[in-house]
Amino acid sequence: MDSGSDDVAPADAAAGGGRGPRSEPGHRRGSTFVRWWTGPTKAGLDAVVLIGATLLTVTARLDLTAFRTVDPVGLVWYLLVVVVVLLAVGTAVVYRGQYRYGSFEEISVLAVVVGVSAVAGLAFTVLVTASDGLRVVPLSVPVVSAAIALIGMAGLRWIGRRAIDAQSAPGSDTERVLVLGAGESGYQVIRAMLKDPSSPYRPVGLVDDDPGKKNLRIEGVRVLGTSAQLADLARRTGASTVVLAVRTASAADVRQLTATSRAAGLRLLSVPSTSRMLGSQIELGDIRALTVEDLLGRHQISTDVHEIAMYLTGRRVLVTGAGGSIGSELCRQIHAFHPAALVMLERDESALHAVQLSIEGHALLEDRNLVLADIRDPERLREVFAEHRPDVVFHAAALKHLPLVEAHPGEALQSNVWGTLNVLRAAKDAGVERFINISTDKAADPTSVLGWSKRVAERLTADFARDGSLYMSVRFGNVLGSRGSVLHTFADQVARGGPVTVTDRRVTRYFMTVPEAVELVIQCGAIGGAGESLVLDMGEPVLIAEIAARIADLAGATVQVVETGLRPGEKLHEDLIGAAEVGTRRSHPLITHVPVPPLPADAVVHLDPHRPRTEVVAALRAASESGLVGAPRRPGSEVGAT
Repeated sequence: MDSGSDDVAPADAAAGGGRGPRSEPGHRRGSTFVRWWTGPTKAGLDAVVLIGATLLTVTARLDLTAFRTVDPVGLVWYLLVVVVVLLAVGTAVVYRGQYRYGSFEEISVLAVVVGVSAVAGLAFTVLVTASDGLRVVPLSVPVVSAAIALIGMAGLRWIGRRAIDAQSAPGSDTERVLVLGAGESGYQVIRAMLKDPSSPYRPVGLVDDDPGKKNLRIEGVRVLGTSAQLADLARRTGASTVVLAVRTASAADVRQLTATSRAAGLRLLSVPSTSRMLGSQIELGDIRALTVEDLLGRHQISTDVHEIAMYLTGRRVLVTGAGGSIGSELCRQIHAFHPAALVMLERDESALHAVQLSIEGHALLEDRNLVLADIRDPERLREVFAEHRPDVVFHAAALKHLPLVEAHPGEALQSNVWGTLNVLRAAKDAGVERFINISTDKAADPTSVLGWSKRVAERLTADFARDGSLYMSVRFGNVLGSRGSVLHTFADQVARGGPVTVTDRRVTRYFMTVPEAVELVIQCGAIGGAGESLVLDMGEPVLIAEIAARIADLAGATVQVVETGLRPGEKLHEDLIGAAEVGTRRSHPLITHVPVPPLPADAVVHLDPHRPRTEVVAALRAASESGLVGAPRRPGSEVGAT
């Protein structure tokens, strides 16, 4: 079966076919072949190839008359030496299944084995003479025969690999798919589909807009055309599904492809973006239906791994709020850089259980680096920092839900302001070298309790950087899929049949997926300066009503959208940089450096969270604006009444 065939499919395949495992008999044939193709079999065939290559080389080197003069005993001894060396070295490094059969790695190691055999043969030729005093074989024979033998051995492996692949490839009763993207991700998708006998997919063609790839084949699957020809290619091949195999595709690209696929009557699947895969290989299980994150996230992010490793690898790192959406993803990504210790601080024991399970595959909760503590307890924080002596701190613990924080400003004061101050003081006393405070876009020209409290936290962080310490903040907007995210609310409302509630159809927000945001946060830690706020470029703002519509569309539902009105402190449009702030991009195209005026701790330590709500709100606002000249509000930044 030619898995790359682009012939017109029969009528039943064109109708979509049926998904299911490949037939059992074919699977048995593949298994029988693999059982026969063992290490001893490969070693024996390689020995035969080497003997044949040697005899061929000797015959070619000497004419027929001269060949009759070769000492047969000496030649036999020569063959015995090179074959024994081949088998001995080969058994140690290649014949015991150390490498995938027929892979580049196996051929590379096999070349070394054949080379060692050739050296042994050359030494035998130099040191041993025949009965007539001449060399057993000409000096050129060991080298030339080794080259011929290697070609023959590689050829045998190519034949064996093709046989194995043919037996393990999906059958004709599987779903015919077009793979969009002929790059590395497309290669991995094709291999995943073809190498698994139980694969429900059969790739019948590749689609790529790069003119340089128009004649490319991957595992026999040919590039048939561009995405603009998708409908025609689906008709020609009988494909019913398209798999997007471009992990760096932007959200705009995904939205365009969604529309194109829908117009062609094709189901669109995808693989996770680069930030979610973290460099891992694509497997069949990674092929999935589109999510809202695909339609709104997928920013193309480039990070300097060397810069990041310089401050994380081999260092002691502490993350507050380690069980939250941002904190847990910080822990997962930091863990990949092999810190000397990763201290996860969280007040929710169930959240600690979940984050340990996601990182280590178990959740015994016995690791001393799992710390149950509350940032509102300064004495406990001092104990933790004195015990673990972190070099780097990511402060992600905070209250974040605007309506709740608006209703309970005293809690925002104690958690977002005093809690941050407690962590800053403990960090400074413990000699922490680098401190990254996680902020929010609501701290830019704040109009809410959440915004004012996070702006104060930014300014407190800047104050602790007066001595030049690398204490900084990172500011970004909404993250898709976080706990309590609007996506979850909309999805639940759609599942219930509606209505979907939005505060105002005009409301826009910046969005980025959690892994994308965290990847940039970690990069900020490498390039941020003392006292700065580093602002992440989150692309273009998105209408909240559009998100609701897309969630309903993905679910195949039609629901009513109802406006409820802006909530107290809520803006129509968020800002990432305040009107009076001036940002510069010095090191990274997606990160803006913004100076932050410091605010001494004395400005907040005497505030009373138990005063009447209006007084606490006024105190937080005053603290956030302390010592600043008022800036005009941007047009369109209307807010709900407080």
